[in-house]
Amino acid sequence: MSHSTNKPLRVLSGMRPTGRLHLGHYKGVLQNWLQLQEQHQCFFFAADWHALTTDYANPAIVKQTIWDMLIDWLAVGIDPEKSVIFIQSAVPEHAELHLLFSFMTPLSWLERVPTYKDQISELREKDLGTYGFLGYPLLQSADILMYLADAVPVGEDQVPHVELTREIARRFNHLYREPGQPLFPEPQPLLMPASKLPGLDGRKMSKSYGNTIELAETWKVTEKKIKTMPTDPARIRRTDAGTPELCPVWDYHKIYSSEEERKELDQGCRNAGIGCLDCKKVLLQHIEEELQPIRDRRVAIAAREDDLRDIIRKGNEQARLQAGRTMEKVRKALQMGYRV
Repeated sequence: MSHSTNKPLRVLSGMRPTGRLHLGHYKGVLQNWLQLQEQHQCFFFAADWHALTTDYANPAIVKQTIWDMLIDWLAVGIDPEKSVIFIQSAVPEHAELHLLFSFMTPLSWLERVPTYKDQISELREKDLGTYGFLGYPLLQSADILMYLADAVPVGEDQVPHVELTREIARRFNHLYREPGQPLFPEPQPLLMPASKLPGLDGRKMSKSYGNTIELAETWKVTEKKIKTMPTDPARIRRTDAGTPELCPVWDYHKIYSSEEERKELDQGCRNAGIGCLDCKKVLLQHIEEELQPIRDRRVAIAAREDDLRDIIRKGNEQARLQAGRTMEKVRKALQMGYRV
């Protein structure tokens, strides 16, 4: 589905607070969110309950990173005047809807979600044979359907989660038919361009590999990381000719540098006209231009803690208002409107 649609959509997306945000998050998720908030009605949430699906034994990680993550969102330009920014656990209706969905969801639907088996084998050091881990795609469905979202921005690997959500909506609408419109719309996956930014060592950028540039780190730290990035192994001495496509630094130039600069650097590398440090200096300048304004805003936002908490409180209230409306209809459809 293209997101250049004319009619504004209601869009929902979340991020788990399981560690500090890095450049990969910015390029792969937050830049997409910035575009979406200009065109659509967006709900962006800190998925703290989702963080517990894999980190239930270490809840301190959520507490340490949740505010950092929200500050990063605001610093890159996620705007509380344009988007609803909230914390998942501040809207307990998510848990209620998840519970109600769990009664009508066949187990086989959850077991066939591809990321379920993938993550269990990837995260072998964690005991993920839990009820909550099996059910986390269902909690995602509750997150999405709670806000009657039309669209969910996802990468290729998350499309099955949106497909499951569509099936849940269809099953609920079929089981509890109401006169008029079905209660839940069937949301569409909004395919987002993936981040083409690898980690500093050429592998995927991930905190577990220690190859990230964090949004919150100081410029000194970033500078040191880039200056010590591995380069083409054939360029041992300054006079050795190199091959740009064998160098992790070149992947960054493809994103940050102009065509003209790339042409010059390519030539300089192949004929040993420039050293690796000269090549990195060009990259450093571009990254500083992008990151420094974000980091300056970050410092300013972090210094005004009360304002930050007000923004999130207001977002939580807006989210609860919408969630309350949805749950009223859900309870009515389930003939549970008998509260005294």
